Amino acid sequence: MTSGLMTADDVLTILSLLREGRADVWIGGGRGIDALVGKQTRDQGDLDLKHRQEQEAAVVTALAAAGFAETLDRRPVRFVVTARDGREIDLHPLVFAEDGSAVQPSPEPSRPFEYPSSCFVTGTISGTTVPCLPADQQVYFHQGYEPGPEADRRCLGCGACSGSGRASEGW
Repeated sequence: MTSGLMTADDVLTILSLLREGRADVWIGGGRGIDALVGKQTRDQGDLDLKHRQEQEAAVVTALAAAGFAETLDRRPVRFVVTARDGREIDLHPLVFAEDGSAVQPSPEPSRPFEYPSSCFVTGTISGTTVPCLPADQQVYFHQGYEPGPEADRRCLGCGACSGSGRASEGW
């Protein structure tokens, strides 16, 4: 793993560890956009992951074994784990319904983030299929604040997720 930056190999290793720990996750944020586009759009030191709330203990255990420790607790909305080299994973717990949709508490309790069952799609990282969220769901999360880097604004409107949400090339 590369110091300070979350590389494609880092992301795939983390996803593998979480899969082995029997934790379902979906990539959001900049890495989620990268997976949809099928290439890396910029360097990043973090990884945004959505996870099943009932699997949180498995998520924390798997990431602790990889050297990540909790550094921020904003539950039930989110929490952050950080490696010694500064790489961060921003974790967002989801509560799933029987129909496959999910909700995540928001900073405004009366307005939780909603995830329709259709928003759990796949993209690619280095030729590997990964679970992620579609661009329209990414735009939904940016309501009320501006996306950060120009690359995020450009990719949010790129149309990479039209149809199935799958990207055609890996990075």
